This record gives sequence, structure tokens and C-alpha cells, in this order.
Amino acid sequence: MKYSRLTKEQFEELHQEFINFLATQSVNAEEWANLKVNKPELAETELDVFSDLIWEGVLNKAEYLEHISAQHMYLFQLGDDKMHAIVINLKNDKDITTPEGYAWLRDNLMDDNVEFLQADKDYSDDKNLDKFKMIEQGAVITKGDLYQYFNNLIN
Repeated sequence: MKYSRLTKEQFEELHQEFINFLATQSVNAEEWANLKVNKPELAETELDVFSDLIWEGVLNKAEYLEHISAQHMYLFQLGDDKMHAIVINLKNDKDITTPEGYAWLRDNLMDDNVEFLQADKDYSDDKNLDKFKMIEQGAVITKGDLYQYFNNLIN
């Protein structure tokens, strides 16, 4: 398994897609029920393969990632060949994960306690795995509104 297995809730949301996936494997509902009981390891493999297919599709479409912690905001644009990062560091004790801290940042962007950094980072041989590892570390896929705002602000 390349990524991670989908959660029970995610499988429930993708129920029809999973049925279609099994159909492409020539597995009907009766055969699936039989697999789960008599060959659970094969059923587990099917769940893993489906999970990887879903992740691959999601990661291929992802254009932006964000990872926000108390004093840091990491904003990534996921290009074809490399990712571009905008990093906002706070040098004070404000917590931008709270409404008050975020409001302070919004109102004090040019304060000496706010540091902006930018960098490009090349992908490894597997860019989707690079994206996935960032998600595992707490990044979330976004539409890129914050990235675009700060990119326009500093460039």
C-alpha cells in the first residue's frame, strides 16, 4: 500500500465508487461478501488498492496545501515540477490558530514580529508521495485563497 487506507467514513462516502471498482475487478456483491468471510486477506488487499486509487486521484488534482500552527503558516502551491512555499513566521506569542491571533496577523502584516519567507522545492521521484507526506504531517488541501493573497502581497 502506497498511501493509507481510507477511513470507514470515507469508504461509506465512496460506497458507489467502491462498487464500481469491484465491478471492474469482476466482483459482484455476493462474491464480495464471500471474499470478506473466506479470504479476508484478499478483501483487505482490494480495500488497499481502492484507497491508493482514490488518494492518487485526489493528489493529482491538489493544487494548494496549507499547514497552520500557532506561530507559523506554511502555504504551498503545487506546481508540475516543483512546489512554491510561502512561510509566515510570528516572532511573538500570538497564536494564529485562534480568531484573535489571526485578526492580529491580518491587522499587523508589516509588524516587525511578522516574517515572510519564500522558497521553491523540487519534488522527489514521486511528487504525489511528497504531497501525501505533507498531508500526514498536518497539511490540508485548499483552493489556495491564502496562498494567492500572500503571494500578491509580497510579490
